[in-house]
Amino acid sequence: MKPRTPLFCALLFAALLFVIVQPHEAVAQETLPKDVRSDSRSRLALSKPDAPQGAAGIRLHGSGVAVRWESPLGRALTELAILTSAREHDQPYEWSLHELEGIAVGLNPSVIDVVRNRKPLAGLGEKESIVIQMGREIFGRHELSSDTFARAMKIFGEKNLVDIVSLMADYAGTATRLTAVNQQMPPGWKQFLPLPFSAPEDIHSDSRSRLPLKQNQPQNAAAAPPLYSRNIAPEGTGPGQIRSHGGGLKSLEGSVGRRLMALAILVSAREHDSQYDWTMNEVAALKDGLEPAVIDVVPLRKPVTGLGEKETVIIDFGRELFSKHVVSPQTYARALKVFGERDLIDLVDLMAQHAADATLLTAFDQHLPVGQKPLLPIP
Repeated sequence: MKPRTPLFCALLFAALLFVIVQPHEAVAQETLPKDVRSDSRSRLALSKPDAPQGAAGIRLHGSGVAVRWESPLGRALTELAILTSAREHDQPYEWSLHELEGIAVGLNPSVIDVVRNRKPLAGLGEKESIVIQMGREIFGRHELSSDTFARAMKIFGEKNLVDIVSLMADYAGTATRLTAVNQQMPPGWKQFLPLPFSAPEDIHSDSRSRLPLKQNQPQNAAAAPPLYSRNIAPEGTGPGQIRSHGGGLKSLEGSVGRRLMALAILVSAREHDSQYDWTMNEVAALKDGLEPAVIDVVPLRKPVTGLGEKETVIIDFGRELFSKHVVSPQTYARALKVFGERDLIDLVDLMAQHAADATLLTAFDQHLPVGQKPLLPIP
C-alpha cells in the first residue's frame, strides 16, 4: 500500500471535520424553546400533516364559532379581551364603545378600571387576570412568556385560548384602521380612555373621521349571527364606514403594485418585532422588486432620506401608526396626496391584517421553517 501524501491526509482531515462539525451546527440551529413543537415550529401541534404554518395554521386550532358572540367563556370575558387590545393600542373609540358593551353584558367595572389605568392584577379572577396579562405582554413587549402561555393554556384549553387570542388580534387590526383615520366619538358621546385630547382640524363633522361620510353603507354581515346582529358603532362611524372607502387587495395590487404592498407589510412586521412575518415577507418582497436599499431602511429604523416619496410615506405612516398610536395630520395629508383615498385605506387595511397576524405569531411563538435564516435583526 502506497504511503499517504500530506495533501491526501489534509483533505481526509477536512472531510472528517466537515462530517463531525456540520451535524452539531445543524442541531444548534434547530434548538427550539421547550414549549415549541418541532412539527409546527410553534406552541401548537400541526392540526393535520399538511396544515400551513404561520397565522393561518394557528387559526385552524380555534373552535370556528363567532368568538365574540358564541364563546363558551361568555360575553363578559370576550369584551374584556377586546378592551385589553383597545387599551394597549391607545384606541379611544374602540375602548369607549366596548366599555359600554362590557358593562351591558356584566363585566365588572372594577375589572375595566384595572385595564383602563394599567393597575396591578392582584385580586382579579384567574381568567380575567390572564387575559389582561397576555394582552400586556403581546402588545407591550411583543412576546408572550412561556409561564404566561402555560397558565393560559391550563385555564382555557387550546381551542378557547386560540379563540381569545384571535379575538384580540382582530381588534388589534380594527384599532389600526380606527387610529389611521383618527376616528372620533360622535358629538355628545363621552370618551372613557384617559388620553390627551384636542379637537383635530382634519375631521369631517358627519363621519367624525378623516373620511367623508358614505351614506347607506351595508353593515358587516360576518360580524355576528342574526341573534346578536346589533351594531354598536354609531351610524356613519367605525370600521365598517372606514372599510367602505377601500377597493380591496386586488384593487390595491392593480393600482399600487406588489412592490409597495410588500413594503407596507415589512413596516408592519418591523413595528411588531415579528421575525416570522418579516423574514417570510422579505424573501417575497425581493421577488416583487423591492430594492435591498429600501428594505434596509426599515429594520434598523434608519432615516428615510433619499427614498422616493411613496416609499417615504409608507414608512413614516407605519412608524407613527404602530409606535405612537397616532398619525399626524401632516403625515396623513401627505399619504392622501400621494396615494388617494381608496389606495390609502387599502394600504392601512393591509397593515392592519398583518398587525392581527403578528398577534397570533407572537402569542404562539411561531418559529421559521427549518433551514430558514432569520432576517430581522432583533434580539
